[in-house]
Amino acid sequence: MDSFITIRFKRKTAKRFQEFSKRHFKTHTEAMENILDFFFYNEISPMEKLGPTGRTIEAKLLKRINAVIAIMRDVEKTQTKPTVAMIQSLFQTEEPNKKPLIVEKKYAEEKREVRFREKQNPSNQL
Repeated sequence: MDSFITIRFKRKTAKRFQEFSKRHFKTHTEAMENILDFFFYNEISPMEKLGPTGRTIEAKLLKRINAVIAIMRDVEKTQTKPTVAMIQSLFQTEEPNKKPLIVEKKYAEEKREVRFREKQNPSNQL
């Protein structure tokens, strides 16, 4: 069996470590070994920030998704719906306007009304 050594920690830090160790590992030694291995194998320092957390990334993604939805709704209102309406109006079938029948000239002359009449001057009358 391995021998133990005493390390001095502040009481607050020791309590935090004991709580962490009990929650995740069987012994304090196993907890410390895993912590040290994590930093050694990942080649990072405990002083470094690892970047944004999962919550901040999720919040940013939700904002971007909402922005994309707003853009798509705007495109639908300003471009898609008017274009669809124009295309539908092109394909709607309407009855052609009825053209008047062609009438022969002799019948057309009978119906003719006099549009202009000569002006009669009182001096020209005999």
